[in-house]
Amino acid sequence: MKTKNIIIIGAAGRDFHNFNTYYRNKAEYNVVAFTATQIPDIDGRKYPAELAGELYPEGIPIYSQDQLPKLIEELKVDECVFSYSDISYEAVMGLGAIVNSAGANFTLLGSKATMIKSNKPVISVCAVRTGTGKSQTSRKIIETLLEHDLKVVAIRHPMPYGDLAAQRVQRYATVEDFQKHNCTIEEMEEYEPHVSRGNIIYAGVDYQDILDAAENDPDGCDVILWDGGNNDFSFYEPDLAITVLDPHRPGHELKYYPGEVCLRTTDVSIINKIDSASEEAIQTVENNIKFAAPNSTIIKAESKISVDNPEIIKGKRVLIVEDGPTLTHGEMKLGAGVIAAQRLGATEIVDPRPFAVGSLITTFNKYTHIESILPAMGYGEQQLKDLEATINAADCDAVIIGTPMDLSRVININKPCTRVYYDLEEIGRPNLETVLEDFIEKHQLTATKA
Repeated sequence: MKTKNIIIIGAAGRDFHNFNTYYRNKAEYNVVAFTATQIPDIDGRKYPAELAGELYPEGIPIYSQDQLPKLIEELKVDECVFSYSDISYEAVMGLGAIVNSAGANFTLLGSKATMIKSNKPVISVCAVRTGTGKSQTSRKIIETLLEHDLKVVAIRHPMPYGDLAAQRVQRYATVEDFQKHNCTIEEMEEYEPHVSRGNIIYAGVDYQDILDAAENDPDGCDVILWDGGNNDFSFYEPDLAITVLDPHRPGHELKYYPGEVCLRTTDVSIINKIDSASEEAIQTVENNIKFAAPNSTIIKAESKISVDNPEIIKGKRVLIVEDGPTLTHGEMKLGAGVIAAQRLGATEIVDPRPFAVGSLITTFNKYTHIESILPAMGYGEQQLKDLEATINAADCDAVIIGTPMDLSRVININKPCTRVYYDLEEIGRPNLETVLEDFIEKHQLTATKA
């Protein structure tokens, strides 16, 4: 049988998982390359031999997605496998046209081919777009399960932007672990809200090995919580699937891949941010849930905002820093920082673009929809320096930090600053408490003995 030459099109996450679960150790496939996009500076590396398996003693090279047509021709590629998330259907099929016109097949792997089964009950938290509120939903679920004396281990969607072999399995229990694993801002934004509450969270590259470690965590494990990334579907087969939707982007739940997959396979649909969205937008999202997931339970929730030092905002000209991916490929034009500035009486939201330095100039040029908010780009040391320099050069009275992690812990900010926090608060019933009580009863869960 002829070996098929494969390129996996990705962004340092789902692509590696698809390889590990579907292609690794299968002699009928020859994965000749990965391509990379969305995340800066992740091409030019190799998927290492230690992870790639015995069929790839030299590892697998990672190229820029821009080189895809040339790679298909030069490497005699039969099939390209699309393997990243939060991308419009138009963009997905545009890429499919590029692949097909170069002569290769264009493939999307489904859940059956890539999901791993756990021996513990699994709750998955996914979304229809980046920045809908997965993290606050995950926190609320963990807090609720902890009230039932259950031990929850969270596993986060991958963000392996460094030494891939060293990042095979990572366990985070303390803030000090971020330095140990050389975390980027994006990683810390996802991990810090968990560890600051005393929760254990795993991440890395090889999600079978990660699952094995999590199920046998030294602190115990009753439930696995999949804390998803972007709008990707779960790497693990869920026993309870929860999908979060955003009425600030009504209609996107049926227009972005693979968010609609998450919606169509969900048990629970959470319409978040109803306190800051219009009734018309909320109704659009609810109608689309009833169309795509008619049997799912619908929960409505507010994204409650709190601020460390509100006096820093009132009457001031403020610079707002928000989560990078939510603003960039998530296409959001506002976040918790903007809402806090509006509600607490800031006199002006300062445009960061005139003060942008280095890589942030490139970011603003690429993502032209971003106008009055500074994305917290920090995938590497230079980006971190550029972020610090931009903030410190800005002509403003104060800085609002709307990122999920404490930005002032990793950069020096020369102005008064305050953090904005956001938490999920369900309105009425059903709510997560009722859903999780049913889950606990169905799986006959009892507290792990200390």
